[in-house]
Amino acid sequence: MSGKAPQYRFGPFEIHLETRKIYKSGTKLKLRPQAFLILQRLAEAGGNVVSREELQKTLWPDNTFVDFEHGLNNSIKELRSVLCDSASAPQFIETLPRLGYRMIVPVQEGSAGESCEAAPETSQAAEASTGGPALEDRPRDFRASGFKPALAASILVLIAGIVAYSGWRVVRVRPSEASEKVRLAVLPFENLTGDPGQEYVSDGLTEEMIARLGQADLDRLEVIARTSVMHYKKNRTSLDEIGEALHVQYLLEGSVRRDSRRVRISVQLIKAGSQTPLWSRQYDRETSDLLTLQGEVAQEVSEELRQTLGGAKSQPYVKPSAATPESQAAQDLYFKGTYFLNKRNAKDIEHSIEYFEQAIAKGPNFAPAFAGLSYSYALLSGYSGEMQGEFMRKAKAAAVRALELDGSLPEAHTALALTVQNYDWDWSTAEKEYRRAIELNPNYATAHHWYAEHLAFRGRFDQALAESERALRLDPLSLIIPADRGVIYYYARRYDDSIRQFLTIGEVDPGFARAAMIIYPFVEGQYCKEALAAAQKFPVPDSRDLWYWAETAYVDGRCGKRNEALRAMQKLVEQSGHRAVDPGVLLIASLGAGDTELSSGWLQKAYAQHSNVLVTLKVDPAYDPLRSDPRFQEMLHRVGLDQ
Repeated sequence: MSGKAPQYRFGPFEIHLETRKIYKSGTKLKLRPQAFLILQRLAEAGGNVVSREELQKTLWPDNTFVDFEHGLNNSIKELRSVLCDSASAPQFIETLPRLGYRMIVPVQEGSAGESCEAAPETSQAAEASTGGPALEDRPRDFRASGFKPALAASILVLIAGIVAYSGWRVVRVRPSEASEKVRLAVLPFENLTGDPGQEYVSDGLTEEMIARLGQADLDRLEVIARTSVMHYKKNRTSLDEIGEALHVQYLLEGSVRRDSRRVRISVQLIKAGSQTPLWSRQYDRETSDLLTLQGEVAQEVSEELRQTLGGAKSQPYVKPSAATPESQAAQDLYFKGTYFLNKRNAKDIEHSIEYFEQAIAKGPNFAPAFAGLSYSYALLSGYSGEMQGEFMRKAKAAAVRALELDGSLPEAHTALALTVQNYDWDWSTAEKEYRRAIELNPNYATAHHWYAEHLAFRGRFDQALAESERALRLDPLSLIIPADRGVIYYYARRYDDSIRQFLTIGEVDPGFARAAMIIYPFVEGQYCKEALAAAQKFPVPDSRDLWYWAETAYVDGRCGKRNEALRAMQKLVEQSGHRAVDPGVLLIASLGAGDTELSSGWLQKAYAQHSNVLVTLKVDPAYDPLRSDPRFQEMLHRVGLDQ
């Protein structure tokens, strides 16, 4: 390579240092000088961590730049955009919070005169042989985590050997794994009514279309879940960027106009890579036809995909009987209930219950409304911290009624599975219902996600992680699924993997509530300074937030701050005087305080009230101080987790 400026290759990209150009499969890309210098430095590091301090010296060696953080972050964003990479699902560049960045794919060095055609093949071969980029597996010390503003030089040396990729790599949807199936994303239907109050209709149509297409072709079609596609609602991201981010071959765009009498739905099927329209339709119907129109559109899209792919022709579409005014009103209210349920907080879940109950009053035989009602009641206790007994009884009754009305409804089977698992501790029925839901709709990400949790509760961690990855393939932009994967790692006592997962999620969305779970692997990994700092990062809520005080008591108590733990427990006791507090919340707080007798007492009360915290008895390390107690072993037997 003498006399020739070096160049670097990774994946489909080539970096030419002499001309400061970057190419993708021979096509020149635009990249500003500062972003190019960052990419050059990362490539030269060959997979090692490049600290933020090093990048500052590279870009602004004389400390002339007064807003380094802003400049660096903007350059990293530009670089990710050009590489079609992301912080949440990195394929090329990984962020290590407060530390720096590293390349997570093999980088080959050559010269400007050498051919680069073999680079993509080499990269793919490495990935195929390892299930991901070929990287050396080195340990990470989380005492030097993103929760410290400065790091000692000795710890920086240790951190330079990090491979955080291993904890987060399953978040990426690897196209090689998806090659056997066609992947489709239903983009959020656009509300063209001019009335923001009609957003629930367009959102409802989006969700219903995803559900119907998910069941349309069980063998060849993967349909991206609602959570990921709603990321693009009112987002001007181009179609090719969406296709790249979701790893889909096809996109379905739609819009809806509606007044009191008529509805117009327009849909278009697009090939993602070329952005070529393959098929489009416009439907003008009476508003009362909306219920049946969804099935017709889903059938036509499915048939178009079959013809495009050369598959066998499906059975003719049998149009159901015309909708009645009552059933149309029920669906409209069901859309409103779903809209509020998807907000996932206690107040909005209470609103969703109101709408689902109104939908049932209008259409007593409308099964989806019963399934939605079951979900709402089943989730309400977990978000409010209140006793779940009455909630879960109502949830189970609604799920059973939904199945009586429509045994083919995957949501109803999933709802029943959740209730018998969390309230009845009927593990065999729960597993049967989760598996039936997945059989009916293999594209139902929620069923895969909750089944993964179910497997983790029973200590079947390898199966749980595999099921979690299936859920994430269907919902690649979800945060709750990878967050719960972090919880699975914690239950499996893989504390560093758990911490990696939560740190990355916190980088994507620092306010994401489930990321607060990082305190538990920090505590068990004996990283108390980090646990206390993590607890302080979350804003102090009002005094009615039960879980906040329980987790504050837990981390303070486990980290030796007993007085602070007792004060947090007192907050919970005060709430229990005028409110139905789930005893499981007090159980967690008492475990932090280290009072095993008090914990055993709350454990018995949690059992009497069917608290859903008991589903983790077998696997949660927080219960370790009680495991040698015969009363605890008896409790394991009573909830069916002693096997």
